[in-house]
This record gives sequence, structure tokens and C-alpha cells, in this order.
Amino acid sequence: MEKILVVDDEEAIRLGIREFAEFEGYEVAEAGDGSEAVRMCGQEDFDLIIMDIMMPKIDGFTAYKEIKKKKDIPVLMLSARGEEYDKLYGFELGIEDYVVKPFSLKELMARVKVIIRRRKSPEEAKGKKDRNILEFEGLSMNISGRKVCIHGQRINLTPKEYDLLFFLAAHEDIVFSREELLEQIWGFDFYGDGRTVDSHIKMLRHSLGEYRKFIVTHRGVGYKFEAE
Repeated sequence: MEKILVVDDEEAIRLGIREFAEFEGYEVAEAGDGSEAVRMCGQEDFDLIIMDIMMPKIDGFTAYKEIKKKKDIPVLMLSARGEEYDKLYGFELGIEDYVVKPFSLKELMARVKVIIRRRKSPEEAKGKKDRNILEFEGLSMNISGRKVCIHGQRINLTPKEYDLLFFLAAHEDIVFSREELLEQIWGFDFYGDGRTVDSHIKMLRHSLGEYRKFIVTHRGVGYKFEAE
């Protein structure tokens, strides 16, 4: 049974995640702030940490950096803020995923399953897989270098095409609604609608050529990245 540490200074959020996670079959421990999380990680092993950014004593980013010094535990960050800086800074530190409050517990657990499954892969266990490099058949992506190649040949994408592709591929098999993609890629201050997402998905598919098949439409819901 995988063990998850939920770190948030709001008890109601910890309880909600705990109940849902335990229903899904996970063992769950709780910490009310970053310093308690650092202490607990020094004493126990966890398969995943779900951690809020804004907390008293030690914030989530600082706590993660302290934990990372001693153990390699994947972290999914929670935040009430949607600024791009937070996301970029978190990914630069090495966090696995980022969810903005308020969030769906069902979606949160779907992301948890993807992270744990990815960490259990043989290549990941042996440390051979660079999480900045994603490869699906002849399609390869260098996330930190913002580089996409098809059969070794680099293709040029618009900034938002890069963002959409990297986000969907990093969350393989999770369906995102148009509203969720607008929030994640364009941010809270963007005044567009679902048609903006549709038009960029259309352009992205055109750019991907034969690998357009990986961008799957769920009619009436949204889109996901699904590698065969």
C-alpha cells in the first residue's frame, strides 16, 4: 500500500484529501505545516507528498528543498494562487505536479495515480529516465529546453502550443476540460473562452503530424494526451 503525506495548515483540506485517498486505497499521514513535514519525512518514508505552498513557519517550497536534501520523494504542490511564477519555480525545484485551489478531489487522485505509476516504472526506479525528457514512439520532448522533435527532426511550435503539449504529456491519460486548460495555460486573468483552447489544439495537432493521434478529444469534456 502506497503511503501519502498530506501537508496543509487547513484541517478541512487535509481531512477531505485523507478521506478520498483512503477510499482509493492509500495510507495517509498528515502534517499541519512545513516544519512538521520535514520532521516526519526524516522519520518515515512516503511514496508521495501533497503539500500546500502557503503555510506558517516553513512554506511548501522551503520544506520541499529541505526534504529533498535527504530523500527523493515526489511532491504534488497545492496553491491558492495561479501565478505562472509559482508553477515555473516549483517545476525548477523538481516538483512533479501543481494544482490550484479550489480543486476536484477526483482529479487530484487521478494525478496522484499518474505520479506514483510513473515513479514505479523500471526506468524510473533505476534512475535512467530524465523526467525533463518525454518520449512517445518517434515524438520526443525536452521540457526544460522547450524542444520537440519528430523522428529526430526539431519542429517549431508557438509558445502556447509548447505549453499545451508539455502540460498534457506530463499528465498523460488525465482528461482536462477546456476551462481547466485555460486556467493552467493562460492563467486566471485571461478573458478568452473554450474556443481559444480548441483553436490551439487544432494548430498543435497540425504541427504534430502523424502524432496528432496522441491528442485525444473527449466529446463534451475536453482533451487528454494518450500514447498508444
